[in-house]
Amino acid sequence: MSGLADPSAPALPTPDAATARHYLTVSSLTPDEFARLLSLARRMKREPSAWRDAVPGGKLAMLFDKPSTRTRVSFEAAAVNLGMHPMMLRPDELQIGRGEPPQDTARVLSRMVDAIAWRTFSQAKMESFASFATIPVINALTDEHHPCQALADLMTVEESIGSLAGRRLAYVGDGNNVAHSLLEAAALAGMHIVLATPAGYEPDTGLVAGARERARETGGSVEIVHVPNEAVAGADAVYTDVWTSMGEESEREARVRAFQGYVVTPKLMELAAPDAIFLHCLPAHRGEEVEEAVIEGRWSRVWDEAENRLWTEEAVLYALITGDWRGDRAG
Repeated sequence: MSGLADPSAPALPTPDAATARHYLTVSSLTPDEFARLLSLARRMKREPSAWRDAVPGGKLAMLFDKPSTRTRVSFEAAAVNLGMHPMMLRPDELQIGRGEPPQDTARVLSRMVDAIAWRTFSQAKMESFASFATIPVINALTDEHHPCQALADLMTVEESIGSLAGRRLAYVGDGNNVAHSLLEAAALAGMHIVLATPAGYEPDTGLVAGARERARETGGSVEIVHVPNEAVAGADAVYTDVWTSMGEESEREARVRAFQGYVVTPKLMELAAPDAIFLHCLPAHRGEEVEEAVIEGRWSRVWDEAENRLWTEEAVLYALITGDWRGDRAG
């Protein structure tokens, strides 16, 4: 058979990076899209067998520049559930680890796989990478954002206490990447989120302003305070994260001093609503940001939250690859 193309065959569409839909920040979604992803994830959790091979033969490239437990396993499991083949790629196994420009890697992988999940350091690097990709790129964590975690967080709140709109969500701790994505997600969902953090550890001011603007549109609100009791009072859900994130190990001693008084204790949880739940993205440092009696107690939904990483990531993969945000083509 000749290697030349058949001139009578119809022309294939030319891939266009501008048309690829990515999930790099929660704020890239509309309120309706956010709600649809949560609805799709709930359906996948209720009837997992209905989504087997919903993306048959698909391939997911997973680039992880940072260690991971939940993100790595949940993405691999989600891909397998959909009939996809996950390909775990470490920097030391790729030319990108030897200086190849990320945009070259993005363009090459776009011709070989169907989606890319990348866990890296710089959000700007992630955005640049995605701008050259002609397939969906999913932010599996950067120093500034953790959008996949926020979907699982609010799915867990919804499962536990019902509709998100109008609910009060308290976050106690560092204004880090997890807090950034949680602020954006709560604003999309019309929630009232109050973040308590020490002075100097507040979330990015520009991101807060954007979340406040979106919250005004959805009926929610965003508030930053410096007293945990003030944030937790009457809250429907209380959230915390580690005081020292990856890459901040040199700041540990200073952070431990700064965050004294920001521990989630049973006494603090008693200030929340009677049916309040506790959330933590994990890994947790018991006795530091949360006491054992809370994370292992009646308030905790931490293990449901961890499991929901699987279902929300399965929903994200399916929606971005197929364009079917309602799940009409499967399930």
